[in-house]
Amino acid sequence: MTDLLIESTVLEDRLRAALPSDVDYTSARFVDERSEHLSVRRNQLEPMFTEYDTGVMITIWNGGGLGYAATTDLSETGLAAAVDRARYWAGVTAGAMVTTAAPTSHAVGSYSSPVEVTWDTLPLNDRLELLQQQSRLLGIDDRIVNWGASLVRREVDQLLLTASREGDTGRIEQRFRFVYPSLTATANEGTNTQTRTFGGHAFCGQGGAEVLGRYGFGDAASQIAEQALELLTAPNCPTGVMDALLAPDQMILQIHESIGHPLELDRILGDERNYAGTSFVTPGMFGSYQYGSELLNVTFDPTVPGQLASYGFDDDGTPAERQHLIENGILVRGLGGTVSQERSGLPGVANSRAQNWNRPPIDRMANLNVEPGDSTVEELIGSIEHGVYLHTNNSWSIDDSRNKFQFGCEYGQRIENGEIVGAVRNPGYRGISSTFWRSLSGVTALVLWFYAIGNLPLATAMMRFTPGIEDFPTVPPSPPAVAGASFTSSSIFTVPMSGSGSSIAWQSRKICSGILASRVAISI
Repeated sequence: MTDLLIESTVLEDRLRAALPSDVDYTSARFVDERSEHLSVRRNQLEPMFTEYDTGVMITIWNGGGLGYAATTDLSETGLAAAVDRARYWAGVTAGAMVTTAAPTSHAVGSYSSPVEVTWDTLPLNDRLELLQQQSRLLGIDDRIVNWGASLVRREVDQLLLTASREGDTGRIEQRFRFVYPSLTATANEGTNTQTRTFGGHAFCGQGGAEVLGRYGFGDAASQIAEQALELLTAPNCPTGVMDALLAPDQMILQIHESIGHPLELDRILGDERNYAGTSFVTPGMFGSYQYGSELLNVTFDPTVPGQLASYGFDDDGTPAERQHLIENGILVRGLGGTVSQERSGLPGVANSRAQNWNRPPIDRMANLNVEPGDSTVEELIGSIEHGVYLHTNNSWSIDDSRNKFQFGCEYGQRIENGEIVGAVRNPGYRGISSTFWRSLSGVTALVLWFYAIGNLPLATAMMRFTPGIEDFPTVPPSPPAVAGASFTSSSIFTVPMSGSGSSIAWQSRKICSGILASRVAISI
């Protein structure tokens, strides 16, 4: 795949010429996206395909109004029509906006994903053979009834041009290169079906072919197949009050839901109330609210190299910077771009981001990181007398305020007297975002590189929690036995806290990171 459009000076000149000079602020955000999809299912190559998506978003702020218009027509006529449409809506909304603060950034700069080994260094035949090899390693037993391996390469080139009636102009060029590897194995025996995957979305990143080695893609298939089979004979996850240890490929969702979404300023201000819900966080909490224990330090950092949510500038043109969201347990900053900051009067971050060329930017999280501490993984595992280690999310549910949650996982491991003693199946846990981080009592030192996915978070540390037993909901009783009936249910961990980490514990490189929740009520 090539990136010809963004290199066209003709196109750039046309975009620049289309921007009006008689408005307060205007921008043209051009996006050119290309992706290649390769997959093997049950040792059979599935149809390969590529996708292309190109367009431009015109934004106009003028007279206190805001207008957008998106188009795939990159001709002079098409761009002029989009500008006219955006100008029309800016006029319609003048005097009816919740804010009149237009973006002021006219930055000049660029960003490129760091690529160590270009994707084309791995020829197509080699990429297909790699997938075939992984597929053969997955399909090792007749009880594995479905399995597959896939690779997705995605290239996104973006050009942001800005202008104002004062004559200010800006130009930001960003080139993103993503790799998404995937493995899955589903085992079945009778009525029991179990699935293991390659960390869900945890092992994707920016870069070239080196991303596959970064997360051990070539070494994981056998382990995934073995664990899927292991779950067929494993007991159901035990119930009761015990410790819970969350692996990083589960914690990526946990921090996303219990810290990321609650801190989005547009959500806090009510903008998403009828679409994606609100937040239990209120504007008055910033600067004083005890979000977690003094060991909880959370940063927003799009500047980390090679992560899925890394970038140089947001879509308002604000330079990306590392910022603390939670410092020594205190909530200090929200996830809000320039507009949300002006409306709320609160500090924010460079996170005004659009999903695609045909969507306006909103407050979206990027790389979130739970900063490392000074404990070791072995120390945290060794401190558990009775507990379960949870891996890889497979279901989730959370209320509109991003407070009460319930998550299920693919794979669990019992821990007894400081040692992992065996696998358990159908684990899950539930908790309340507004209280559980306060029980954080230990954080591991940095153990590996960072990761993120899209607008999902990244983290590097394993965390131990020691909540008071009074903080847990009552364990519900087991359902009564019914003659002639059988039940399939997931065990539920009731946890008042959780976190995020950097790599799954079962990788061959002996890297491990996660969180530990102590004295967790577990119930069916």
